[in-house]
Amino acid sequence: MTDSSRPTTIEDWTRSEEYTAAHLISPPQCVLDAASASVAAGLPDMATSAPEAKFLGLLVRTHKAKRVLEIGTLGGYSGIWMALALPEDGELVTLEFSDHHAAVAQKNFENAGLAHKIKIHVGPAIHSLAKLEPSPPFDIVFIDADSENCLPYFLEGKRLISPGGVILVDNIIRYGQTADPAANDPKTEGVRSLLRHIKTDREVEATVTQTIGGRGFDGFLYATRLT
Repeated sequence: MTDSSRPTTIEDWTRSEEYTAAHLISPPQCVLDAASASVAAGLPDMATSAPEAKFLGLLVRTHKAKRVLEIGTLGGYSGIWMALALPEDGELVTLEFSDHHAAVAQKNFENAGLAHKIKIHVGPAIHSLAKLEPSPPFDIVFIDADSENCLPYFLEGKRLISPGGVILVDNIIRYGQTADPAANDPKTEGVRSLLRHIKTDREVEATVTQTIGGRGFDGFLYATRLT
């Protein structure tokens, strides 16, 4: 029986994540190369963790997804995991605000031999989303961008996704700030706006999974479109 009363620390979380990952996660060389190239290019250390990135790939395989929409490309780390799981005729559409980040990601996609599956739209995501059509619809939408706009991103994702499709929104817990009445920064308020909306949105069902690991205490929202 474990001692559930013992306080845990980020060192405990990191050790546990590294231990389980050592048994379950063997990133392909192209994933490792993309991570190294992103660091060398000066991109911020904000990429999805390896366990979550592999989860995204498994989700693509499980749903037999053919079209995936990603909001927030960065250096392409999570995009590569998802594109590897797509069938040869599948497509990942990924949106990135920064020209520099998009250029690094494009090079990473090319080096991974996946550029034929991936299309990057550069510019404000809300503008790029408005130009996308739900024909054919996307099967999965992954939102990992500025949390201030997670509600409009979610609404656009719902417009573009097929019934039964999945929308994931990262960075929902924010070290517990989302539930802290004293926290009122724009990112936290953006997450709260999304949660308030989903509470009364009868077109989706959703839950939140909390995560802990080397990147701290956070979580993601998992929603499915009903109709």
